[in-house]
This record gives sequence, structure tokens and C-alpha cells, in this order.
Amino acid sequence: MRKTLLTASLLAAAIAAPAAQAFEAGDIIVRAGAITVDPRESSSKIFTEATNDLPGTNATLDSDTQLGLNFAYMITDKVGIELLAATPFSHSVGIKGMPLNLDGKLGDIKHLPPTVSAVFYPLDSKSAFQPYVGLGINYTTFFNEKLTDQRKAQGFSNLNLDDSWGLAAQVGMDYMLTDNLMLNAQVRYIDIETHATADSAFGKVKVDVDVDPMVYMVGLGYKF
Repeated sequence: MRKTLLTASLLAAAIAAPAAQAFEAGDIIVRAGAITVDPRESSSKIFTEATNDLPGTNATLDSDTQLGLNFAYMITDKVGIELLAATPFSHSVGIKGMPLNLDGKLGDIKHLPPTVSAVFYPLDSKSAFQPYVGLGINYTTFFNEKLTDQRKAQGFSNLNLDDSWGLAAQVGMDYMLTDNLMLNAQVRYIDIETHATADSAFGKVKVDVDVDPMVYMVGLGYKF
């Protein structure tokens, strides 16, 4: 009898208690986790002043994982503004198809891709599972471009990559673990294009690169 009364009391309390709301206007959300930038690069042929465009040549970039940060402000219960930030990403830059055994790693660069997006949550705010979509603008700044010692010995110098503006799109989800703590996962596509130059024994070297990475992040968030 006691168990029955206790169970009935708990059920009644659960029914009577107001349902927790995932997000509402005015909420501030902070997320942190591992974020990977995975370039899906394509490039023009590598141009040198001595040879013009070199057939079969292209530039390459590898992927990198850093600490990702999201800051969001909910304008309404379903619409928010979000800023993506991260610690600086590091990538190795390579060249392929070059004559005279010049293929391989050219140097290392760093970049930051801050992105501002509008995000939309379609489900009822009382749902613990909150998928969302977003669209925004990205600014990527490249810095700390360094050639390898081998490339410097081969006569290369002054590696430089131009900054980039482009669109960004994302899908993601939050799962509310408590009223404030959430699990987050998100995938983005970012339009990043850069013009890379370097000096060499062949004169100025130039290549246009569409970096166009997929960006993956998994982490935790907290609602204030």
C-alpha cells in the first residue's frame, strides 16, 4: 500500500510539475568541444613567372582539430544568433605535380574562421531533443605562414595566403541533459577561398585554392 501511494504521489508530482523549456527568448548558450576543420580543397594549376600554369599541378591542405567555442543568444524561442570561434587551426600546405622533384610539403599556416550565423529551432521548446539549422557569414584570416627549411634551401620565400569572406551553412542538435546542461553536435560547410603566393627561383609562384571545408564539432553546452 505504501509503495502504491508513493508511486501515485510521484506520478502526480511529475504531471503537476511544469515541463522544462529548452530555449526561450533572452537565453545565452555557451558550448565548447572538439572541432575539426576538414578541407575539401580544389585548386587552380600552380603558376610561376618562368613557366606560367604548370599542367597537372595543384595545392593541398590537411585537416586539424582544435578547441571549438559557440556563443548564442536567443532572439525568440526558436531563432538565435550564434558566433563560432576556436583556437587557431594549423595546416600543412603541400604542392603536387611539380617538376624537378619539388612535390611535397611547402610549409605550415594557421587560420581562424569566426562565423556568425542565424539559427532556427523547429521543434517545440519543451522537447529535450532540439535539432537546428543555420546560415551565416564566415571570415577566415590566415597568418603565421612558414616555409619548411627544405623549401627555404630550394629558394622559396614569402609564403602568403589572402584572407577570405564566404557563406556558411550548418545543421546541428542539442540534447538537454538537465534544464541547463546539453549535449551538442554540429556539422558545417564553409565557403573559403584564398589566393596563395610565394617567391621562388622560378619567380613569383601563385595558386588559387577553394578550401571549402566540412567542419565537425561535438561538445557540451550550458544555458544561462
